[in-house]
Amino acid sequence: MARGKKATTVEESNLKKGELRKLNALRKSLGPEIADRAFAEWMAARPEDVAGGAPDRNADLIADALMELVEKSGIQFPRSGYLVRRGRGRVIVEPAPAD
Repeated sequence: MARGKKATTVEESNLKKGELRKLNALRKSLGPEIADRAFAEWMAARPEDVAGGAPDRNADLIADALMELVEKSGIQFPRSGYLVRRGRGRVIVEPAPAD
């Protein structure tokens, strides 16, 4: 077998920035072959909500409630959107700040 760079088992183009950093750190400390195997096992063992970015349940509830209003009363939202935050015993809704 010729000595050379072995083809990686990890698809680097699909990784997030933090995951790519972790893979490169493992490769520097363990070597490419062991690091690729370890990284693949680590990715497989991660919970789905971390790996896939599970949606926020509270955000889903808010979106569902607002969607009912949009469908029933025809409320329209501007492209810039609104900022929703909590105040003292109330919900504060204000236009989103311009960038």
